[in-house]
Amino acid sequence: MAALAPTTAVGPLLRDWRRRRRISQLELALRADSSARHISFIETGRSRPSEEMVLRLAERLDVPVRERNSLLLAAGYAPRFSETALDDPALDALREGLTRLLRGYEPYPALVVDGTYTVVAANRGIAMLLDGLPGKLLAPPLNAMRITLHPEGLAPRIHNLREWRGHLLDQMERQLALSRSPALRELYDEVAAYPPAERARPERTAETSVDGDAAAPRFALPMRIEHDGHVLSFVSSISTFNTPMDVTVAELAVETFLPADPATVKYLTSLMP
Repeated sequence: MAALAPTTAVGPLLRDWRRRRRISQLELALRADSSARHISFIETGRSRPSEEMVLRLAERLDVPVRERNSLLLAAGYAPRFSETALDDPALDALREGLTRLLRGYEPYPALVVDGTYTVVAANRGIAMLLDGLPGKLLAPPLNAMRITLHPEGLAPRIHNLREWRGHLLDQMERQLALSRSPALRELYDEVAAYPPAERARPERTAETSVDGDAAAPRFALPMRIEHDGHVLSFVSSISTFNTPMDVTVAELAVETFLPADPATVKYLTSLMP
């Protein structure tokens, strides 16, 4: 494949990723079946890495797929990973599989978001939680972080908002450490600046819910959210695709909300038997 004109030196970019991962040149060399001398030459620009070496180093450094394309361009090679629109017919099987997954998880909430938390699919459990929110927050494109933390969104309904907000902001900060996405940085700055939401009713203790049920033991940080006079308790799980070969697919994440107590299971089942 003919080399392209590099837009910036690949060496400093690889060095930056290595430092982010907090590993030495020797450790990276061992992981990539190379030598510390060769890694040093690449980082300082004394040696131009092959396309295979760029991809191997990116894999060993766990560089996101989008950024691997940037590394290839910086080294003078064509991008290796496509970025297919989610509505492209080539992704029909993916969309169908995700739809089945979300429906199969009902009555519990589940959704799919992209790399900037735009909601690309959701099930009826999510729709139930969003019931009653103002139209301006529900207008497409829906953004999961904005809907959750906005003072007119779900925030006033979340009983442990301080803890849950801290968890979400920490999650975004970890993403920003691995991504150069201006859109994600803009979203983070927006939601982090939201004023504290005013709760519609006094905060309950951790021992009891609105229904008077004893709270379940904590095995993970729950989101305790009120719905129609009931406090529902969920722990979330996020799944991504293994070995993605497309930027769009690599940035998709499936978030499922597992009921954290029997009362939540009983309530959701009564709504959507």
